[in-house]
Amino acid sequence: MDYNTLMQKIAAAKKSGVDLSKDEDLAIGVMNLISLEEHFFFTGEKVGKPEHFETLREIREVRKELLAKLVNKHEGETWCASKHLLAATMRLFEVGAKLKADNKEAEAKEMFDRAYKFWTIFWGLRLKLLSLPEIKSEAEKDKAWTLDDIVKKLVDCCDEKT
Repeated sequence: MDYNTLMQKIAAAKKSGVDLSKDEDLAIGVMNLISLEEHFFFTGEKVGKPEHFETLREIREVRKELLAKLVNKHEGETWCASKHLLAATMRLFEVGAKLKADNKEAEAKEMFDRAYKFWTIFWGLRLKLLSLPEIKSEAEKDKAWTLDDIVKKLVDCCDEKT
């Protein structure tokens, strides 16, 4: 995508009046629901109690409903990729937090940076600033405006309007 097209997409996103701070909170909520699904799976397997799989199913249904508020289900692989980008963000953040607690600062920073990279890719997809085939090529380019720069300008959870 060329610079002018990108700037037009950014301007359109800003004009639409979408409250991205709510979407950011919702995305973090979805990340936590994905983690809960994982925990109930592992708990069910570890303790051999199938009722944990029923709780997993209930959480999954809520997660699907809320993810649908962020990503159109009918956009092919974008739905699934978005779910996995959010899951990877959460897991890498968790690893970074554990490394930080162990005073492994450099390793923690690396995990946090990777988590944030996946977070920005999610937002690039969510805001239609890039498509799945563009993810690899965008990551390989050295550009004046990175996806990280764009997301920082558009998604600001601290921009309280209400």
